[in-house]
Amino acid sequence: MADVDRSKQFLKVTDSKGIVKFVGKVGTGSVAITGLAAGTVVKTGDYKGSFDADDKTALSASASDLVDVPGFTVLPKTEPTGTPA
Repeated sequence: MADVDRSKQFLKVTDSKGIVKFVGKVGTGSVAITGLAAGTVVKTGDYKGSFDADDKTALSASASDLVDVPGFTVLPKTEPTGTPA
């Protein structure tokens, strides 16, 4: 498979119904999944990722194939430790 230039694309994450829930910044190849409670267990395939040409909250006709986002558990918020500088 040939390398694809993703420098002008947005990474999008959809829910299990195919609705775009999160959109990353152009060219970063990353996206933040936010708003989940600490301790939430997300199974592989609960979310799917795709690269797309725009930052709209829908997949365009040029979006790449959807792939499963690997499962993860949301970590609890932690407070900084140590003495402030």
